[in-house]
Amino acid sequence: MREGREAEPTAGITDAQSVRAAAMVPTASRGYDGGKKVPGRKRHTVTDTLGRLLVVAVTAANIGDRDAAADLLARLRRLHRDITLVWAAGGYTGSLVGWCRNKLALTLEIVKSTDDMTGFVVLPRRWVAERTFAWLMNFRRLARNYETLPATSEALTLWSMVTRMSRCLARPRAAGRH
Repeated sequence: MREGREAEPTAGITDAQSVRAAAMVPTASRGYDGGKKVPGRKRHTVTDTLGRLLVVAVTAANIGDRDAAADLLARLRRLHRDITLVWAAGGYTGSLVGWCRNKLALTLEIVKSTDDMTGFVVLPRRWVAERTFAWLMNFRRLARNYETLPATSEALTLWSMVTRMSRCLARPRAAGRH
């Protein structure tokens, strides 16, 4: 509300981040992300348009974004009924878009990079989710996955966001901002 927005979000951004797992993480709950060449787990998140974490799911790294997104978006719909639009990366294409529209009454809009882009390019809306991942990586405990249970990893991810948000609320307002 301090940012001049409604209290409940109406749009979100989803993305996934692969994180290396420590040796103590059970092999049953870890995998290998061949695209990013990371052995470990994957954090699937949905943030609001300001980058605040709304929903998180932790899976083995070999679970695809589309496979994890169905459960993640269903949880999002249960927790945040006002959200009607979610922006996503190109990995979420296919039947998931129609499934979201028909089953969840949710518009899943894919933000793709074009073929003529070379090097690093900031993509509209998706940069917000990437910034959230950067915020999460500032918490030393989340830089690598040490937890035995994926549910514990989810709880630590949420806890780190609570810590970040409470710091933002405690920060004095800048002069001249309304």
